[in-house]
Amino acid sequence: MEHLPVEVIGNILSRLAAARDVVIASATCRKWREACLKHLHTLSFNSNDWPVYRDLTNSRLEILITQTIFQTTGLQCLSIFMDDVDEFSAAPVIAWLMYTRETLRCLLYNVRTTPNVNILEKCGRQKLEMLVLAHNSITGVEPSYQRFPCLKSLSLSYVSISALDLSLLLTACPKIETLALVNPEIAMSDSQATMELSSPTLKSIYVEAISLDKFILEADSLESLHLKDSTLDLFELIGKGTLKHLKIDDVSVIHLDIGEITEHLEAVDVSNFTIMWPKFYHMISKSSKLRRLRLWGVVFDDEDEVVDLETIAVYFPQLSHLSLSYDLRDGLLHYGASRLKNVVVLELGWTVISELFTHWVAALLDRCPNLKRLVIHGVVSEAKTREECNTLANFTSSIVRLMRKYMHVDVQFEYE
Repeated sequence: MEHLPVEVIGNILSRLAAARDVVIASATCRKWREACLKHLHTLSFNSNDWPVYRDLTNSRLEILITQTIFQTTGLQCLSIFMDDVDEFSAAPVIAWLMYTRETLRCLLYNVRTTPNVNILEKCGRQKLEMLVLAHNSITGVEPSYQRFPCLKSLSLSYVSISALDLSLLLTACPKIETLALVNPEIAMSDSQATMELSSPTLKSIYVEAISLDKFILEADSLESLHLKDSTLDLFELIGKGTLKHLKIDDVSVIHLDIGEITEHLEAVDVSNFTIMWPKFYHMISKSSKLRRLRLWGVVFDDEDEVVDLETIAVYFPQLSHLSLSYDLRDGLLHYGASRLKNVVVLELGWTVISELFTHWVAALLDRCPNLKRLVIHGVVSEAKTREECNTLANFTSSIVRLMRKYMHVDVQFEYE
């Protein structure tokens, strides 16, 4: 061990990350203390790593964090996540940021400060590449294009910010590739009813628990769009058709527009969503490269609508993973004659078990000649009626008989 270069020891301590473990390990000998001082680049204070953090007062925590940070000289990644701490004083937080700002590339911080500290002001125009910020307020963003010249990933959770400041912040990050917005408190001015964000470099955006009238995103390089638990009157994506992954989960939106050019889509995942199938299908119909399609718990805007498997087979020839779960109704099962030749994984589910489900499974198996795995998802209520038990028993027997015909298919059952 004594022959290890001090730089290698610094890397070892950085992999520990957790501050308590780093402090204990650095007490091994003088060489390890030197590695902690000069070559430690990752340090984390997380209340989940050490329960004792929860027993310390805020002032004691501030002293502990300050002493530990000030015993390093080149931190590149600093994480302070204290779920049980209400707030820190502004002075020590400013000291941490000012001490590390010249070398810091990654900052994760989720504690409120009193008074509020402008984190962006302290970290601007430096080497920061990743910023994860929660439970803070962002105000007065300067309209400077080079404010964050190196920032590639930005995550804002439970953050208070105006629509204008958020737009300016995105503009101030000329290299940003990833953006996450989780339950932000977005203030709209009287003259601004629409939130407009624009970035030529953005590749991935995740939006959760947001409520807006209109959300317009202009992103020419966007590849991944994920909307979750949100309410929007209008969501519009303006770009050059680079989108590859689209995921919509429990979203209420009146008008959804992802653009006319969808030929690069590879995965579409829609769950707990009310859709007009003809309109939605038209939106993704040019996606001949689609490999994964998931429609789970969807509700049709028109009660006579149904997912048309014929169109899926014809227009998505490269589809390899198909997942379907929606309310099956008698007389509305449109299978078509075309086969899903490349589908190797098939996931099927129900919300209310019925005799139709068995026929549906059989029909789909017949149209997937190269299927390797079948996963059946089901919901079984705790207070099962006799009718439900009989239906489930008949379904199980039918599946057993069906699987004798498809011995090469691996079958799995997942019940809730």
